[in-house]
Amino acid sequence: MKTYAYDLLINDKRIDGRAMEEYRKIGIKRGIIHNAEGSAVCTIGSTKIIAGVKMETGTPFADTPDEGNLVVNAEFTPMSSPDFEAGPPGEDATELARIVDRGIRESETVDFKKLCIKPGEKVWMMNVDLHIINHDGNLIDCAFLAAMSALADTKIPKLQDEKTIMRGVYESKLELRHNPAEVTVCKVAEKFVLDPDKEEEEALEAKLTIAVREDDTICALQKQGSKDVSMDDIKHMVEIAIAKTKELRKLLK
Repeated sequence: MKTYAYDLLINDKRIDGRAMEEYRKIGIKRGIIHNAEGSAVCTIGSTKIIAGVKMETGTPFADTPDEGNLVVNAEFTPMSSPDFEAGPPGEDATELARIVDRGIRESETVDFKKLCIKPGEKVWMMNVDLHIINHDGNLIDCAFLAAMSALADTKIPKLQDEKTIMRGVYESKLELRHNPAEVTVCKVAEKFVLDPDKEEEEALEAKLTIAVREDDTICALQKQGSKDVSMDDIKHMVEIAIAKTKELRKLLK
């Protein structure tokens, strides 16, 4: 199947008949987890990821005493793919979480100063948990859409006497300053392709994930794969990503 997918891609064809820069059907639904401060499920084709946001209070870091924080975690469960094993997060899960985290953080989507409760003592800590329900390729783009949709759904709980979190009672909605999107542009031979399914991913040689803000600012880049990409390749991949994020961003409104 790897050879079959490769032969198709280098001839500008795909197993399911899509165009090279065409995504599968994307679906997003928010507010699916009652006990979370924010949640969403995103599907891209058969790939399905649930994101949940939980707000906790904590002590700020010493170098940012008046800022809250964000932590992204990813869980790859065996039920989502025979390639995943039970146990602590592996390298793939850690890398996925870091790529999503970096796109949100470097785009300055969240104003962490507004998550400060008492400078130097107490701030809001946001935990974004990504649960892979089904893996059929393009986990990064799906995970980022799920995370951003969950953040857009997030509400900040009310604090009683600045101590007790009143779950289910909310002070305000989380304000998002920007609306970034991530697109992973993949390369095989001299061809570029978006949204590969799991079979096509086996044939890929390199991938570049690009986080783009609504003003076309490039916020983060992450290269994966065994083959190098040239500066000309990167320039072209960025152009593809900027154009495609304009489409994906409409789903985040």
